[in-house]
Amino acid sequence: MNNNYITITEVNRYIKEILNDDLLLKKVYLKGEISNFKAHSRGHYYFTLKDENSRISAVMFSFNNKNLNFTPYDGMKVLVTGKIDVYEASGAYQIYVEDMAPDGIGALYVAFEQLKKKLLAEGLFDKEKKKKIRRVPNTIGIITSPTGAAIKDILTTIKRRFPVCNTILFPALVQGEEAALDIAKKIKLANELKDVYGIDTLIVGRGGGSLEDLWPFNEEIVARAIYESNIPVISAVGHEIDVTISDYVADLRAPTPTAAAELAVPDINTIITYLDTSRSRSFTALNNIINNNYQRLEGIKNSYILTRPITMYEIKEQKLDILLDNLNRNINKILENNRIKLYTYSNSYILNNPEMLYKYSAQKLEHIISKLEVLNPLNTLNRGYAIIKREDKVLSSIKNINKDDIIKISLKDGELSSKVIKVGE
Repeated sequence: MNNNYITITEVNRYIKEILNDDLLLKKVYLKGEISNFKAHSRGHYYFTLKDENSRISAVMFSFNNKNLNFTPYDGMKVLVTGKIDVYEASGAYQIYVEDMAPDGIGALYVAFEQLKKKLLAEGLFDKEKKKKIRRVPNTIGIITSPTGAAIKDILTTIKRRFPVCNTILFPALVQGEEAALDIAKKIKLANELKDVYGIDTLIVGRGGGSLEDLWPFNEEIVARAIYESNIPVISAVGHEIDVTISDYVADLRAPTPTAAAELAVPDINTIITYLDTSRSRSFTALNNIINNNYQRLEGIKNSYILTRPITMYEIKEQKLDILLDNLNRNINKILENNRIKLYTYSNSYILNNPEMLYKYSAQKLEHIISKLEVLNPLNTLNRGYAIIKREDKVLSSIKNINKDDIIKISLKDGELSSKVIKVGE
């Protein structure tokens, strides 16, 4: 037997000792972008530090990060100070961060914010453009990985809550460079098959992961495919803390795939309870209507008019008697009034002495004529006066007469014309 074999622990320990003896690795200064950031419940930070070509695992214990005045996040560019060492249990080397400072914003975060701003300006996030999710769907299309935990959670939830609902899986890549294009194609395919399969709701998403893992759902091609979908879309990407561009564009955002399934279908037990309650209320309402109408019918059957119909005739007879009495009374009153008037006229003084009416009228006429004679201007002419007119207008003052005016002079027995030769001053 060869005695040169050693254990894995011994190898990892040997490498650890080599790294610990390297002065350059005891104090290193790195800059990079944070990915896969996780804050442990005990306060430690675990994340990956990367640049364009490489990455390294990192850990920052709570006694070092408690002095930070910010909380790191995925996509954040940072400057870190620490030492390189080996974690013997896994044989992986990593940097133990002792200090950290922000170094601008990561490229992915910048791309996220730029696309978000662009689509917001175009109106892709407008609430009034959101389509309403059907309350009771017939068929739900699911666009996700066929092997991930998300599809299992979605199908399990739908089967538990609303087993009569049909589901159609459109298998899609949800991670990697080709994922965004594949997701967009599957959204368009689902819309093409909408009428064929009666798809009325789409769930698009995947389970949790790093910022890079979820990045396909931050691509513009996916956002526009969701916006252009004629089928209402529920976005279900990652965990509750993960927010993607797809969440903003979708008609409804779910914090997790399981939550998306819960939002997509109603609880069948709730529906059954509602139907039972509605049926019970309907029966109660119908019974109440029947009972009320039965009581009304009994009341009509037992009414005084139906049991003694002669009563209605008696009431009408009595009313007719009253009307006839009133009519006779009014007619007699009118006749009596006219009889009194006729008696008054027939016994009046004028009718019995008509010549007196003639004498009175003649005297009144003579009196009026005498008044008119007094006012008659022609009587003034009988006394030697004259009426002078110019252009048929009576002149009353010399001021109204000019030399050479033609005037008319009316006398008792006629008129004459005269030309004014001189006007007295």
